[in-house]
Amino acid sequence: MILAIDWTMSPEIIPGYKTPNLYGILFVTGLVLGYFVVKRMFKKEGIKDDILDKLVMYMVIGTIVGARLGHVLFYGPYYDEVIDGRLVEGYFSHPLDIFKVWQGGLASHGAAIAILIGLYIFSKYTVKKPFLWILDRISAPVAIGGVFIRLGNLVNHEIVGHPTDVPWAFKFHNYWNSSIKAFDATPRHPAQLYESICYLITFCILMFLFWRKDAWKKPGFVFGTFLILIFGARLIVEFFKVGQTARDEVLFLNTGQLLSIPFIIVGIALIYRSISGKNQKVNAKDS
Repeated sequence: MILAIDWTMSPEIIPGYKTPNLYGILFVTGLVLGYFVVKRMFKKEGIKDDILDKLVMYMVIGTIVGARLGHVLFYGPYYDEVIDGRLVEGYFSHPLDIFKVWQGGLASHGAAIAILIGLYIFSKYTVKKPFLWILDRISAPVAIGGVFIRLGNLVNHEIVGHPTDVPWAFKFHNYWNSSIKAFDATPRHPAQLYESICYLITFCILMFLFWRKDAWKKPGFVFGTFLILIFGARLIVEFFKVGQTARDEVLFLNTGQLLSIPFIIVGIALIYRSISGKNQKVNAKDS
């Protein structure tokens, strides 16, 4: 007999109502904790609160819009498709579904791209500091936000892992297996929990580097470490996840892994340039 945890938690706070829900509360909790982490960093450097408020606006908009559009574009499908003999309805066929964020469906890669764009605008026109300056300071807050987003996926019974017989397997009773068109409580890897734990460890490491090792003095080092740890974890955890697109079932590396590799490479390059002192030269030029 396979030992497994019966996971029957519902995201509904009020029975029968989809909103408000636990996913939304966990999402907001991550944003609030990230806010206080950045506030502490800014206070140390004498940055005014109104600058922080503008940063929060860029971060929130970038996270929500980027994550949602990333899910729509990367994991689609765009239009109605017949996959394995079944009809899968796409977002472009039902465009209003794109705005139903409360139903889940957020892609961290899309959020990362949108946040980077927003932070570039923020660093250039608002705080007027080098791009790497702000990236080093939002790394830990983003990591702690990721912890709670993945916990939200856990309560939503989504982004589940492959079937397994490990003692800590979860039976996701509310997981809708579209391939069999039925709820599937097969014991599976709690991939969301794996990722959440990895992000929590990343957060602790980044805070240690920033506050105890003064890594902020080496522009790009903290952010480079963030990219390697976050997307390195994603690259590994994806091996335990059920593919989110039809092509994920036939490729050795799935969509999430392929999208993670460029971020890891950039992280390695940033750390190398930081240690060699090249990032300081770039920052001096940008200033």
